[in-house]
Amino acid sequence: MKSEGILMVLSGPSGAGKGTVCRALLEKQPGIHLSISATTRKPRAGEVDGVNYFFVSREKFQRMIDAGELLEWAEIYGNYYGTPLKSVEENLARGEDVLLEIDVQGGLQVKRKFPSAVLVFLLPPSRAALVERLTGRGTDPIEEIQRRLHWANTELKFLFSYDYIVINRKIEEAVATLQSILVAEKCRPQRIKLDESWGITGLKENSW
Repeated sequence: MKSEGILMVLSGPSGAGKGTVCRALLEKQPGIHLSISATTRKPRAGEVDGVNYFFVSREKFQRMIDAGELLEWAEIYGNYYGTPLKSVEENLARGEDVLLEIDVQGGLQVKRKFPSAVLVFLLPPSRAALVERLTGRGTDPIEEIQRRLHWANTELKFLFSYDYIVINRKIEEAVATLQSILVAEKCRPQRIKLDESWGITGLKENSW
């Protein structure tokens, strides 16, 4: 029997490089799927519905909540974001890994529902680097940058609720670290389906 896939959550402050790291990981790691979130915010230039996000109205988002169709959801910067549950469950059941790029509110919700989920917190090398990345975009007004920095301070309070911290100095190094985490997690005894000939089915941990 094939082992269930790993559900990996990647969180971190705006400007940490989550989107870039996710895209690079998807290119390097076979058999991993990026779960597409639903959001009530308006599409940015170049974003495509069903590719970057599922862009929905607040009314539809509320219906998804009421119907239990979301694995997690949260309000961020005045908009709602959430992860559709069905596709995540289907991919995991097929033994395929699933990557979620979500904020810490959603990450902790996922951990409560899926205790086996692997939570990774992505950080730039320093706060100065974070400020530089946010201001270097040149797309957000100063008020928006200040709001994102304030929210980053809130997110950091949950740092030690996560399983791993990855410092994003270079994209390729961060991706290699995430790949190593996936390899290590796949080797946990709880995740491995051993051949029945070993005769250990049903044994509990430390049972000798």
